Amino acid sequence: MLLTSPLFLLSLPLAAFALPFQPRAAESDKIAIGFYTGWHSDDVPLTSVSWDKYNTMIYAFATTTPDVQTLSLNGSDGSVLPEFVKQAHAHGVSAHISVGGWSGSKYFSSHFQSAENRTAFANTVLDFLNEYNLDGVDFDWEYPGVQGVGCNVVNANDTANFLAFLQEFRAAVSGKKITISATTPLLPFRDANGQPLTDVSEFAKVLDFISIMNYDVNGPWSPRLGPNAPLQDSCADTAYQFGSAATAVKAWRAAGFPLKKTVLGVPSYGHSYYVTPSDAFANNTKDLAPYPPFSKSKTPLGDGWDNTTSVDACGVTQPSGGTWNLRGLVAGGWLSADGKPAQGIYYSYDNCSRTPYLYNENSQVMISYDNAESYAAKGRFIEELGLRGFSLWESGGDYNDILLSAIKGTFN
Repeated sequence: MLLTSPLFLLSLPLAAFALPFQPRAAESDKIAIGFYTGWHSDDVPLTSVSWDKYNTMIYAFATTTPDVQTLSLNGSDGSVLPEFVKQAHAHGVSAHISVGGWSGSKYFSSHFQSAENRTAFANTVLDFLNEYNLDGVDFDWEYPGVQGVGCNVVNANDTANFLAFLQEFRAAVSGKKITISATTPLLPFRDANGQPLTDVSEFAKVLDFISIMNYDVNGPWSPRLGPNAPLQDSCADTAYQFGSAATAVKAWRAAGFPLKKTVLGVPSYGHSYYVTPSDAFANNTKDLAPYPPFSKSKTPLGDGWDNTTSVDACGVTQPSGGTWNLRGLVAGGWLSADGKPAQGIYYSYDNCSRTPYLYNENSQVMISYDNAESYAAKGRFIEELGLRGFSLWESGGDYNDILLSAIKGTFN
């Protein structure tokens, strides 16, 4: 057992999941989701996708606009979307669209505030699904009732309005075999007082599943370097407990969301930090220290998908994100082609969070990421709790299916 919590001892049968068309025979009854990002289509062409290892693929993103009757594919290479759907269906895979995202959630609040707007936006989304022959939609609102990116429209009634929209949209697609899902934070959506909902059972009635974003739990904004995607954090110092897969699933379940409709979001990327050798190593050894301090003045440049600077959805210039996908760690010499640490790179595996770390003493860069071992641990967690499955953000960040194969290999 990975966890000692009573929640971890639960084992529930999975309900049959009604996909919107007849898919190919799956290797297991779990839903295996990969997010495909249109802006990386040059590096990760559709021909390179391991279609046979997924049963659902989600194209990211269609974004909200000031016009409630319009969705935008700007920045996501919308010209690829038709071929994405064609390839998915040719391989018996459900093709979904994700609406929103960190940079694309700006107008959800205003679109959902009035009954008139909710109806108009429901029609907009349905027309989009019909236009591209899509099988489902993922609403990735980051985050209802919380600012998210700095220029998002925010309203205290965001969550209630979101539910009202989903109820109307569910009624609108009745009989159309459309899957409706939502990508969610670790804790349930906020109520009008800014607190996590204690009852999400009405959301469970209208959503086929939620995908919990168990990543970015720690990052350059954190007080100390910590795991990007911890499986659990119960044995960490309380000062460094910011959530985990275990606490997230427990919170959503306690609020009334079924385990059989809960998908665990897993990342192909991690965060990098500048850490001096005196802080990186523990007790005058070459063993990596847990939760070391790091430089707050600057963030290392990440892999080839990272930018030295960028401009966010609000027009604000942002520095390097310092993110490294698994494919970038191989290309950058951190890992060998089999996913093992390269020569000269220090490595540790935290048995509490079930996540690995890399450190280059020469560059003084430390990276929290995910590897085959941590993905296998997450897969066992999904299997033993009877969760619906996993969603990999993003599929193109994997390398030779090291992560994908590891998590799928744990399913019965």
